[in-house]
Amino acid sequence: MIIIKIGGGREINLKGVAADLALLKEPFVIVHGANAARDELDEKLNKQKKVITSISGYSSVFSDEDTIDLMMMAYAGLKNKRIVELLQQAGVNAVGLSGLDGKMIEGKRNTGIKVREEGKTKIVRDFSGKPKKINMPLLNLLLQNGYIPVLSVPIIDENNFAINSENDDIVALLQSELKADKIIQLIEAPGFLADKNNPDSVVKNISQKELEALENQVDGRMKRKILALRKLFEAGPTTVFIYDGRAEHPVIDALNEKGTKVE
Repeated sequence: MIIIKIGGGREINLKGVAADLALLKEPFVIVHGANAARDELDEKLNKQKKVITSISGYSSVFSDEDTIDLMMMAYAGLKNKRIVELLQQAGVNAVGLSGLDGKMIEGKRNTGIKVREEGKTKIVRDFSGKPKKINMPLLNLLLQNGYIPVLSVPIIDENNFAINSENDDIVALLQSELKADKIIQLIEAPGFLADKNNPDSVVKNISQKELEALENQVDGRMKRKILALRKLFEAGPTTVFIYDGRAEHPVIDALNEKGTKVE
């Protein structure tokens, strides 16, 4: 089993991803982002994305009702269906679902996020939360009948409201259930960079033990991503391949260790 996380950047080579995935012999599940599509919608609808940073240093998008509407359009709508379309053209019988559909991904809404604004500590509450449960009967039904699930936010909370959640957390939850032996993360960089401004600074190999030290060296969204990597290994042994989704053969190259391997 392989879990594939496709980043939401504008330059991700989705056609190349679909063509590579058609060659895989193992079953796989896809989780994808759509941040570029969401940002484009933000501009067209004259909305302004707000990013908040918790006092512990983790950054996330503030998710009000307008943000959830945009996510339904960009993630569960446009990007999800375009990926499904490309996979179908490549011969992969894909099914696109948000976490809402069939309660595929259930979560718990955040009770509040502690942030520091204008020198004061505040509690901010929005429509975001943590994924807590995968609908495994539904997921297995698809996989056992030859369908490839293509999953996106929003997910569904304990009161059946749509909420935003981090794809990294969703992948970690999937890993706790699927015990995938490989996880591929496709991003807009040649791998994990020692210097985010230098594309030649790819770290080829990272051990589990090194992740905690790396987490203490970074901040913002990168800090959250390192934490998510640590959670993947807490769910069981696996190998994570981080590679450039802009490449001609993103998936095949990732498996051939052209980017960063974490194990």
